[in-house]
Amino acid sequence: METGNRKRVFSGVQPTGKLHLGNYIGAIKQWAAMQHTHDCLFCAVDLHTLTVPEQQPVKQRYAKVREVVGLYLACGIDPEQSTVFVQSHVPQHAELTWILNCATPVGWLERMTQYKAKSVTAKSIGTGLLDYPVLMAADILLYDTDLVPVGGDQKQHVELACDIARRFNNLFGQTLRVPRVVIRPAGARIMGLDDPTAKMSKSTSQDKTGHAIGLLDDEKTMRKAIMSAVTDSGTHVRFDQPSAGVKNLLTIYQALTGVEQEEMHRRFEGKGYGELKRGVFEAVMETVKPIKQRYRELTADRAVLDDVLHRGAQAARDLAHRKMQVVRERVGIG
Repeated sequence: METGNRKRVFSGVQPTGKLHLGNYIGAIKQWAAMQHTHDCLFCAVDLHTLTVPEQQPVKQRYAKVREVVGLYLACGIDPEQSTVFVQSHVPQHAELTWILNCATPVGWLERMTQYKAKSVTAKSIGTGLLDYPVLMAADILLYDTDLVPVGGDQKQHVELACDIARRFNNLFGQTLRVPRVVIRPAGARIMGLDDPTAKMSKSTSQDKTGHAIGLLDDEKTMRKAIMSAVTDSGTHVRFDQPSAGVKNLLTIYQALTGVEQEEMHRRFEGKGYGELKRGVFEAVMETVKPIKQRYRELTADRAVLDDVLHRGAQAARDLAHRKMQVVRERVGIG
């Protein structure tokens, strides 16, 4: 929703796996704060789920889209202030992707860290897995985005979107706005509770219990995941060079409570790891309880989400239509 001269924000999450605490801290919490001062578009990026087509059954894909949108709203995204929509409801995303493909060197895509990591374990590599960052660039550039708030793992992809925009502008004239990535100073990268050297992941959490804290998990599951979190061979919290596991728990606590470093020192310095884990559990429960309650209310009536997505798609299509008119004219098609 355009509002005067506000800077425009775009971001989104794939509707796969379960939205977890890392998604909330690293991205969605930041989005909810930005919508009061920026012109925001938040998308459920369902086309991205097709990069590994066997990953998710078709019926589950529909359900996950609605779950993600419901959680956006439950986490504080207000459809009266922000445009909330589903990526596949705006066909210009796919059209711009093809045009950007034709201006993007393959070598740029082969250097992407996530592509290299996923292609090692994949039995076969689809074109979509390689091309994923160009679709992400189209998502961003289609709306003349100024700021892209994402988790730390997506920084490289947003930087590629900037490179693609600059190359397109050099080839066809000034057309695409070059955005800037926004990463929160604390909590941009929440790690797995079972392995604090690996990022908390939606895909991993489908296969491993105790890895992530899903926003819709029950209290027993959350407690078990936190109290079983990997720390180290020590017994007491130390703030000078803490292990990866202890640092991750402290990061989660600070991101959810907003306390200063000094206050954390007073509460946990020299205390046992059980005390730290109980503190984290309390902070998590205080955060997710209202989210779960709001989610239940929003999803009780299917028409509520239908209306949000209908209005969001209309607003997004209007913006996308205007931008693609300019893009088509620049490249000489349409």
